[in-house]
Amino acid sequence: MRFVNEHSTATLEVKQSKFIAYLLPYRDFSSTLEKLKNEHQKARHFVTAYRYFNEHNQIVEHFSDDGEPRGTSGKPSLMVLQGADIINSAVIIVRYFGGTKLGTGGLVRAYSDAVNLVLNSFAVKLIEYQEEMRVDISFEYSNIRKIEYECLAHKIDILEKIFNTKSIYKLKAGKENMQKFLKSSYRLVEVLK
Repeated sequence: MRFVNEHSTATLEVKQSKFIAYLLPYRDFSSTLEKLKNEHQKARHFVTAYRYFNEHNQIVEHFSDDGEPRGTSGKPSLMVLQGADIINSAVIIVRYFGGTKLGTGGLVRAYSDAVNLVLNSFAVKLIEYQEEMRVDISFEYSNIRKIEYECLAHKIDILEKIFNTKSIYKLKAGKENMQKFLKSSYRLVEVLK
């Protein structure tokens, strides 16, 4: 599975209709959709599709045809994301109607092609997905520099720092990176339950 961490866009024209596809991280979906609706006030449709992992590590998928005939836009867009094994990402296709009706098959092709176009553009950097892991650790205050160095070296995100009699860090990272970090730091840290 792969995901995107940056925004990308590509435009497809079919019979004077313009399909502007935006590929983005799922975390930016709501704010980007609102922004695009303000920027493209004359656009006819804002078709969406997304896939992401929820807190239970289940894939959540959703699509919207936004006024296009049912099943002709959102579902085909989602199917492209599924076929490319894209996760934690969303696509928004802004459509400007060109005056010529495309028909059911034409719409399915146009929306699918628009999503494929943005997915395969040179600007898109797909990142391999790693299952994330969260861990709380405790360690002596004197080891802060060593722990922070190891976190940086293993690409571990420090979500929170708590300082009491010992230092407690709440960490998040890909499972593989977290396991390497814990292995290299096992003498310095205690993993909290």
